[in-house]
Amino acid sequence: MTNISGSFSANVRVQTILVPQDQPNHELQLAEIHATQKSPDPNWNNSRLTYSSFADLVSGTGTQRGYFLNEHPDGDRDCGTFEGKVTTSGGVTTLEGTFTFASGSGKLTGIRGAGTYKGRLVSPTQIEMTWSGSYETATAAGRAAA
Repeated sequence: MTNISGSFSANVRVQTILVPQDQPNHELQLAEIHATQKSPDPNWNNSRLTYSSFADLVSGTGTQRGYFLNEHPDGDRDCGTFEGKVTTSGGVTTLEGTFTFASGSGKLTGIRGAGTYKGRLVSPTQIEMTWSGSYETATAAGRAAA
């Protein structure tokens, strides 16, 4: 497995908030974020990220789930899912959870692996995130099995 890490800072491009009114301060949020990854790994550095998430929050705290797509500078792609917790305390909103790779193309064909992420809302529409994990591709797995 290859270890990776990185970060991004992004503005929320699209956000829809529904208020079910079943309890005070309950919100369902659907958001789409676009960013450029920063990573010491040249395979991930400058990848374009699209991240779509759904959050179920009461008073700013709850769960988040979603999907991500990285489009790498060489044209390869990887995508997967994430889930975690959103916590708001003292006016600061943080995000923390896990991600799992689901598929890839080019040199990332057959990608598998997972990792963790931590982030915070800098403003209601700006997010900063760090992440780390590990992965292997079908080619690397085949070499290891040989």
